[in-house]
Amino acid sequence: MAERNPQHLRMMQHFATNHLPAHLREISKPFSELADLVVDWSAEGLMDPEETTVALRKLLESKDAAVRAAVAGSDGC
Repeated sequence: MAERNPQHLRMMQHFATNHLPAHLREISKPFSELADLVVDWSAEGLMDPEETTVALRKLLESKDAAVRAAVAGSDGC
């Protein structure tokens, strides 16, 4: 596999789930897994690196919104 883009690797830190409580980790984990695939696809030349950055940003926004929705749905727990 080709080398991963350093900017994409830096963005991956925002998809970490270890710091989250279990119920929020469950919500966040699929987004992290998809982000990892997107970075791999870009490294394989299947995706444009600049558009990959955009895709990761939007995926991060979606992950954050999903986690916020879960927090709001559980009365802030």
